[in-house]
Amino acid sequence: MAAVTFAGSGPASAAPTAAKPAAAKPAAAQAAAAPAAVPAAPAGFTTTWSDDFSGPANTGLNTDTWRYDAGAGWTFGTGEIETMTNSTANVFTDGNGHLVLRALHTGSDPAANWTSGRVETQADGFGAPPGGVVRMQASIQQPNVNTTNGAGYWPAFWMLGAPLRVGVTWPGSGEVDILEDINGRSSLFGTLHCGVGSGGPCNETTGIGSGERACSGCQTGYHTYAVEIDRSTSPEQIRYYLDGANYFTINSNQVDAATWANAVDHSFYIIFDLAIGGGFPAAFGGGPNANTVSGGQMNIDYVAVYNKTPDHGANIAKGKPTTSSSNESAQFPASNATDGDVTTRWSSGFSDPQWLQVDLGQNYNLNHATLTWEAAASSAYQLQTSTNGSTWTTVYSNNNSPADIQDTNLNATARYVRVYSTARASSYGNSLYELALYGSPTSGGGDPGNPPGQATLLSQGRTATASSSENDSFTAPMAVDGNTGTRWSSAFSDPQWLQVDLGASHTISQVVLNWETAAGKSFQIQTSNDGTNWTNVYSTTTGTGGTQTLNVSGSGRYVRLYGTARTTQYGYSLWEFQVYGT
Repeated sequence: MAAVTFAGSGPASAAPTAAKPAAAKPAAAQAAAAPAAVPAAPAGFTTTWSDDFSGPANTGLNTDTWRYDAGAGWTFGTGEIETMTNSTANVFTDGNGHLVLRALHTGSDPAANWTSGRVETQADGFGAPPGGVVRMQASIQQPNVNTTNGAGYWPAFWMLGAPLRVGVTWPGSGEVDILEDINGRSSLFGTLHCGVGSGGPCNETTGIGSGERACSGCQTGYHTYAVEIDRSTSPEQIRYYLDGANYFTINSNQVDAATWANAVDHSFYIIFDLAIGGGFPAAFGGGPNANTVSGGQMNIDYVAVYNKTPDHGANIAKGKPTTSSSNESAQFPASNATDGDVTTRWSSGFSDPQWLQVDLGQNYNLNHATLTWEAAASSAYQLQTSTNGSTWTTVYSNNNSPADIQDTNLNATARYVRVYSTARASSYGNSLYELALYGSPTSGGGDPGNPPGQATLLSQGRTATASSSENDSFTAPMAVDGNTGTRWSSAFSDPQWLQVDLGASHTISQVVLNWETAAGKSFQIQTSNDGTNWTNVYSTTTGTGGTQTLNVSGSGRYVRLYGTARTTQYGYSLWEFQVYGT
């Protein structure tokens, strides 16, 4: 947030209202409203991500989705005075489908001893691709305070540019304030911060803003606040909405092209916070003071991200087997980049070069690709294609562009597509939320020389379970994650099994076992339609370990390795369990 029209801070919980000096009035009660369902996407949009805060009463947030911005308010650079915490006294779900940020005060000095809450999304891939539109929207009840008892309150719903997370400085990296109000004024401010820290094309630290707009009833009821970043129109626009009505628009030609691109044409992460004090409230009379109440809360019913993209057809990479040169950890496997979820990502090792490869299962006439990078993007890479997975042709090159949403037309025929990165935009790895590919199947179907219906890898990224795991570092999903640096390892006894659910019945023609040294000597490969009744399609008592390619003939939804004797005193240990078929 900016020093004048910039959003506040804080994390934490649901507890009794803290004591206030006798002169202070208690915060007005905010009765829990019935939660609203996250609205369906507007016409022409699809829902990218949402959260309706359905956690139990008085519990914290899922830290896989949200992170707490805990710390002293002055560290946010806005002059606010609270301390943001991760306590459920300040940040909690209320059991009625709402996230609550609550500001609490103790002691007799109104300018000290405040706590509150500030949270932001872990994911920072929310944005509009070239030619597209993104809409961020939330239903919020502002703190139920007024100009008599609300001096110093500063609720905000806003977002920061993802490049900030890898060291690009504010405000050049961009900030879009969707909702700000101060001092219980029943009003609304919408602002874009960009350019340089003082003055410059965006008039910092004020920014390019709507000015104060009336927001009748926003303290006592839920209202919808939204912003759209539209990259499909010329000039590009940021449009601000209150309850569906567009009340303010910023056009890209209001600043120079570089300033706009640096601040807007990338991804963002979302922030909610309830600050106390600071430069913005001070500009409208200041606070808090002796009459400012403790316990005011900002209630959020839902938050959603919607996208409208050019119609390139279906994303043919979604759900397809994906491998990589390396993974930062088991939390960031290659398959995350083709799962259709912009909140999960692949992240490589912290070195160059690195690659990510998707097997489309057959040849396609490719016409388009979209890459949504995390802030730790690749600054130089090639898109390469192949019909056989061995011989590669470069069809697109991106040289030294760290932008995190990249979009290009393609003209190639291939079954395999590879992102080959030679330079990173940060000291971290190459981190990719999504690789989307578009095109149509070739008339022949598969690789040259292979008929339509050829065997494809069916098991990668599918649900895998096992009879046991040696420990939490060697679980069943690691044998189907496409990463030969992770593995499943069983307990040190017989028998043991590893099972993969292919999601539907398939004809199975081949199974590849990539064993660690602790291999299976006697085992069967079994198939099943129901996960209960099994049929042997391969059996051996002389397993060799290493990489075993087994040609089999069978069908089923489930495929299982059933081991009855080990080659060592350790368990059964597989780097990869691959099932091929049609």
